Amino acid sequence: MKKAFIQLHLAVFLAGFTGILGKLITLNEGLLTWYRLLISAVTLYLIFLWRGLLKKVPFKDVMIIGSNGAIIGLHWIFFYGSIKYANVSIGVVCFSLTSLFTAIFDPLINRRRFDVAEMLLSLLTLLGILLIFQFNTEYRTGIILGIISSMFAALFTVFNKRLVKRFDTYTLGFYELMIGTLCITLLLPFYLFNTHTPLSAFIPSWQDALYLIALSWICTIWLYALNLDALKKISAFTVNLCFNLEPVYSILLAFLLFHENKYLGWTFYVGLFCIMLSVALQMWRVGKQTKGEGLH
Repeated sequence: MKKAFIQLHLAVFLAGFTGILGKLITLNEGLLTWYRLLISAVTLYLIFLWRGLLKKVPFKDVMIIGSNGAIIGLHWIFFYGSIKYANVSIGVVCFSLTSLFTAIFDPLINRRRFDVAEMLLSLLTLLGILLIFQFNTEYRTGIILGIISSMFAALFTVFNKRLVKRFDTYTLGFYELMIGTLCITLLLPFYLFNTHTPLSAFIPSWQDALYLIALSWICTIWLYALNLDALKKISAFTVNLCFNLEPVYSILLAFLLFHENKYLGWTFYVGLFCIMLSVALQMWRVGKQTKGEGLH
C-alpha cells in the first residue's frame, strides 16, 4: 500500500505539468490531444516490439479496453479546451470535480451502496471550486468544458479499476492509447471542419513538437503506468481524490510562468484549502481502514 501511494502521488505530480504544457502548446485542443495519443501509442508499440512484450488480446477485449481509450481521448479534448477558453488554473481546478463524479458513477456502475463519507468529501471539493470561481461569467465556457472533462475522467478511472484486475498495466495502457488514437483520428476531420481550423495549423512548430514529446513520454506513458499500478491497491475514488492535488502543482507553476495569480482573490486560496483538506481527510480514512484490516 505504501508503494502504491508513492506511485500515485508521483503520478499526480507529473499530472501537474499537463495543464502547463497544454497552455504552452499553440495547437488547438483537438490536434493537441490527437498528437499526444499518437506519439504515446507509437512509442509504446515500438518499445513493446523491441522488448517482445506485445501481447495479443481477443478482439472482444480490445473493444472493451479501447472504449476506455476513447473516453480518455474525450477527457483530454475537453480538458485542454477548458484551458484554452479560460486558463490553466480554471482547467485544473474544475478537474477536481472528478472525485464527485466518481462518488456518483462508481456505485451506479459497480452496483454498490453510495458511500456517505465519499459524497461529503466530494461536496467539500465542490465548495472549494465554488469559492474559487464564484460563478465568474468571464470563464463560463472554460468552466463548462472543465466540468465535462472531469465527468469523462471519472468514468475512465472507474472502468480502469475493473480492467486492471484482468490485464497487466502496460498491455492495458497500450491498447487504450492505440484505440483512443484511432477513435480521435476518425473524429478529427469533423472537429477541424466545424472549428474552421486551417491546414497550416495542423503541423506543430519545433517548440510545440518538444512539448508534445514531453507530454507524451513523461506525462502520459510514465504517468499511465504509475496510475494503473496504484489502482491495483487503491480504490478508484481515492485515486481520483488524490488527483485533486494536481491543481496545486499546476496552479503554482501557472503563477510562476503566466502570472495568473493577479486574477485571483482571497476566495481562491480558501477554496484551494477546502480541496486539499478533502484529500488529507481521505488519506486519513484510507490509512485508518488499512490498519484496521491488518488487525484481523
